[in-house]
Amino acid sequence: MGLVFDLGNRSGESLELQNFLRATRDGKYYPAIDLLNMTFYILGLAPNAGRISVRFWHMSTVDAIAVKLGQHFEDLSLVRNQELDPEFPGMARLLTAVAPAGKSEKIPPLLIGALARAILNGTPYPRMLVALIILRFRADRKALPSMDYLRTAMVKAYLNRQYRTTNQNKEIEMALERDNTNTGYRLGRLFAVLEKTQRDALGKTSSTIRDRFFGSAMGTPCVAFPQLLRLSQHHISKSKYGLVSDRMIEEIVLDLNGFPKHLGLEDQGLFVIGYYHQRRAFFDRGSTVDSDSDRDLN
Repeated sequence: MGLVFDLGNRSGESLELQNFLRATRDGKYYPAIDLLNMTFYILGLAPNAGRISVRFWHMSTVDAIAVKLGQHFEDLSLVRNQELDPEFPGMARLLTAVAPAGKSEKIPPLLIGALARAILNGTPYPRMLVALIILRFRADRKALPSMDYLRTAMVKAYLNRQYRTTNQNKEIEMALERDNTNTGYRLGRLFAVLEKTQRDALGKTSSTIRDRFFGSAMGTPCVAFPQLLRLSQHHISKSKYGLVSDRMIEEIVLDLNGFPKHLGLEDQGLFVIGYYHQRRAFFDRGSTVDSDSDRDLN
């Protein structure tokens, strides 16, 4: 689907607005502009059996759209894996992270329009977005760190907007939440600790527990985690940081009421976020959320 922007007849002022919109498209920061009351129109088009069909029509002002875009980027905000990860990811980059093998031609057409409408109207993101992200986490056993960052940011954005629109008094933070007692979130943290324990014991290996168990741990914890915990005892015995890992495992498991048979879609999303947050806490030495034991693991 393509987006067509109509900037009206104010050609003397349109260049600044065009730069603003291009920056938004490309995921770049653009300083506030003076054309806040200027009206523009957005037309969403898509090919349909040799013809062009209209997906949506949106009329707004620069001021209103800037507010919606600001909320969108705030919802996406997440501690980054690396400096190259975009702080303001463009829509095309987000959608490519959802597509199989990162191929833009495999982006579901319906998702493009639904996501654009959610961003422009400030409404909940489509449920299809988080469902496809969970599918990608299950299928991509060796995802690039940049993909992990973008996908996790979108899951966070989806959940926070759901909480806001349903008046739930909670919000997922950018970085590790040690007091988050959600089962999915804590299981994601636990998986990250078990993965780090394996890496400390064996170094780089051709096959990690993420390659073998991530999908089952996220979907059916009662099947995966007992096996993973037994395996971790072997890793703990071989690692110089084994006692630290053992304490962290005990701390996380202590607040769990067993391992559930299944996790629903939203809890699987929280699993992904907990996993990402815990991994970042291991490597972000300067973060205020790191404890002494976290730093010992580095």
